[in-house]
Amino acid sequence: MSKRETLNLISVEDLLNRNDEVVRKIREINDQYYREQARQKKAIIVTYGCQMNEHDSEKLDAMLQEMGYLTVKKLDQADLIIFNTCCVRENAELKVYGNLGRIKHLKTKNKDLVLAVCGCMMQQPHIVEEIKKKYKFVDLVFGTHNLHNFPTLLEETLSGGRQVVEVWDSEGDVIEGLKANRKMDVKAFVNIMYGCDNFCAYCIVPYTRGRERSREASDIIEEIEMLVSRGVREITLLGQNVNSYGKTLSEPIDFADLLKMVNEIKGVERIRFMTSHPKDISDKLLVTMAACEHVCEYLHLPVQAGSNKILKAMNRHYTREQYLATVKRAKELMPGLSISTDIIVGFPGESKEDFEETLSLMREVGYDSAFTFIYSKRTGTPAAELENQVSEEEKHRRMTELLEMFNPMVKEKIKSYQDQILEVLVESTSKSSDSVLMGRSRQHVTVNFEGDKDLIGKLVKVKATEPKSFSIFGEITEVEQDI
Repeated sequence: MSKRETLNLISVEDLLNRNDEVVRKIREINDQYYREQARQKKAIIVTYGCQMNEHDSEKLDAMLQEMGYLTVKKLDQADLIIFNTCCVRENAELKVYGNLGRIKHLKTKNKDLVLAVCGCMMQQPHIVEEIKKKYKFVDLVFGTHNLHNFPTLLEETLSGGRQVVEVWDSEGDVIEGLKANRKMDVKAFVNIMYGCDNFCAYCIVPYTRGRERSREASDIIEEIEMLVSRGVREITLLGQNVNSYGKTLSEPIDFADLLKMVNEIKGVERIRFMTSHPKDISDKLLVTMAACEHVCEYLHLPVQAGSNKILKAMNRHYTREQYLATVKRAKELMPGLSISTDIIVGFPGESKEDFEETLSLMREVGYDSAFTFIYSKRTGTPAAELENQVSEEEKHRRMTELLEMFNPMVKEKIKSYQDQILEVLVESTSKSSDSVLMGRSRQHVTVNFEGDKDLIGKLVKVKATEPKSFSIFGEITEVEQDI
């Protein structure tokens, strides 16, 4: 019986109780260190990738604080460094390897430094072998499926004097009750499901995050109510494909039903969600979005390509025509809806004509923003084995052409907000000045305006006076109590 199978015989409650005991033990050790050295143990988490990874890091940070670690922002200040990795793009992996090499010298400066690597990269066996062979100075390796077991793994690392590697190769139960140190007081991410069953030809996620598992609606609602009680006003519901929510639950509930439930929670001012797969988006969901007052007029709907030939090769299970019909229906139900997307350039077999179809689809939809990516091979995915790989030179040429076409479109979109009154949730001060505040409109447009810090966390009305390339500068016209 494998270690993973053995742990499956332990109840989730027993596992969490054991971790709690370990947390208290490490806390006592760190408190003793503080009394002897007059210095608190310090830790840093470096996060790569998507909102899922960001939320996982928030959970790790909560564990670290309970164990008595002080979170710092510089690598050379830390006694514990955690790299929470992403493997969706090759560039993300190369960054991890490069940064590991750059911090190796810190181990010689601080003999007690612990270096841990976790996240999606570690769910790939060939990556783990690479770490074990070429990066032996890494002390701890664990994956996405056993993140909740981090305290026990850290204790083993601290006491054993050897490299600890524990990566579960399959997903287990959805673990509830893990605390998270949210990075933002105004907004919060809430996972509603984990994993993915789509197996798009280019995507490694089903292999690193596992198959789809939905959280119970009652647990989601309880978490959101707790967040609202602490001042959170905007909730973003997360899932690799939120439209599949509920399929693994015994109760008859889908994502539209959950959206209604969240909309009814007192204190929730705004609701967003991502990511939404086009093949599963239902008319019921679009109607629900339009009917729920707190659901923002923003839809992230990744298309990936505009050619039916490429969409089929990608295993996306919808056509260009079906996608455009969904967009048309969404805009009919929600006038002023802002739509963003994901685009992959240079998928194997993509001809110049296929690429032109992607450009024409982008023009037809009139996206407000887009996340654009150059295709990169992911070991273990079907696309990596396909013939007719597009050359790197051609992929970069096409990306340049796409951006030269699309960026002016975005600027025109931003200009269209001139003199409009936008409802803005104030998030923080601007990076440029403490006297300038930053927030986002319901359409997810970044809005800057002069104002007092006391407005952070409030809803305000702002008149768009100076649309810029990718954001808006405006003048405040109303504060929350007047709205």
